[in-house]
Amino acid sequence: MAIEGNPFVLYRHRLWSYARWLEGGGTDRGFVDLVEELDGAVAEVDGHGFSVTPLTEQPGLAAASGLPRRSRLWVKDETSNVSGSHKARHLFGLALHTMVAERLGTGSSDEGTELAIASCGNAALAAAVIARAVDRPLRVFIPTWADAPVVESLNRLEARVQVCERRDGEQGDPCYRRFRESVAAGAVPFSVQGTDAPDTLDGGRTIGWELADQLAEVQGAPARLDTIPVQVGGGALGASLAMGLRDGVEEGRLLAMPAVHPVQTEAVHPLGRAFDLLVEEGRRTGLSGAALIEVARSNPDRFMWPWEDMGTSLASGILDDVTYDWLPLVEATLESGGHPVTVAEELVERAWRLGREKTGIDVSATGTAGLAGLMAIADSLPDDDFAVVLFTGRQRD
Repeated sequence: MAIEGNPFVLYRHRLWSYARWLEGGGTDRGFVDLVEELDGAVAEVDGHGFSVTPLTEQPGLAAASGLPRRSRLWVKDETSNVSGSHKARHLFGLALHTMVAERLGTGSSDEGTELAIASCGNAALAAAVIARAVDRPLRVFIPTWADAPVVESLNRLEARVQVCERRDGEQGDPCYRRFRESVAAGAVPFSVQGTDAPDTLDGGRTIGWELADQLAEVQGAPARLDTIPVQVGGGALGASLAMGLRDGVEEGRLLAMPAVHPVQTEAVHPLGRAFDLLVEEGRRTGLSGAALIEVARSNPDRFMWPWEDMGTSLASGILDDVTYDWLPLVEATLESGGHPVTVAEELVERAWRLGREKTGIDVSATGTAGLAGLMAIADSLPDDDFAVVLFTGRQRD
């Protein structure tokens, strides 16, 4: 029987918001009611609420992508999710934390306080849908090159859009700088970056939990998964996905942790640079594992800083000049035996074309960037590799 239902109900016992609800005296039924109340409000705004997203095996795509002949490839499709991408998972989870605090009387109930997010696309749309559902004002800091359909949708959802131009002598993402200024002035960070809103990783973990259960249903538990490339902008998707998959291993749904391969473009790849510097640090000092991660945590600016020469790519949604949630993602990459993958623009375009052609999914180039990463490492995979890619967002015309 297929796994169905709202993931925030199905996996509620693993959510941090659920634990806080129970610790505050709430009941299981009360939490389900809370999820269903918020999900109903989301459905009124977006036309539907949350449900488990499809996982389908794609042998035609595997062959066209140049994977080894006995390999198997599955695609987890997030394009039909709330607001058209995986981003709403993060922000629904974040909204749940706010509602839990308010209902328990442990948080602010000031409905007039502005929420804030910096984004160029899917995260902004997801934030606008969830903010509208909870009837909170939202300010969105977007770049000058944001796609017109995105801006139109934000305006329709009554978000307060602020276009951010780079100031003279300014380094780093101007949208993120304006976002931080807004938060410092009293706005609430409503972000998919765990560095600014740590609880945003809670809802993102549902992707990993779903994936582990779906593979176990298809293969029998414990299921096999060898390779998972994941497109990386700010890093929250990869970090929370790895957390969810790790739970799947610990609970016996997955045979072992797959090799996690963060994927960025040649145009902008701060995570790959940080990873290489950290590996070199390990060679120099003899440190590894948790000790090496602690070095990075203690001295983050030695390894991660804004990308200096911002390029362009069809996969514009992953052109973050800083990988904000890089530490948990690098830790998962090292532990799993994976490595970052930097893809050329030609491969970004080819993966987008093949992904749409072979699956019929109306996915964006950002959404197929993980496939581009898999294609880049195809020659190094074993003959019978089991892989999953995430199609993370639909095409915005």
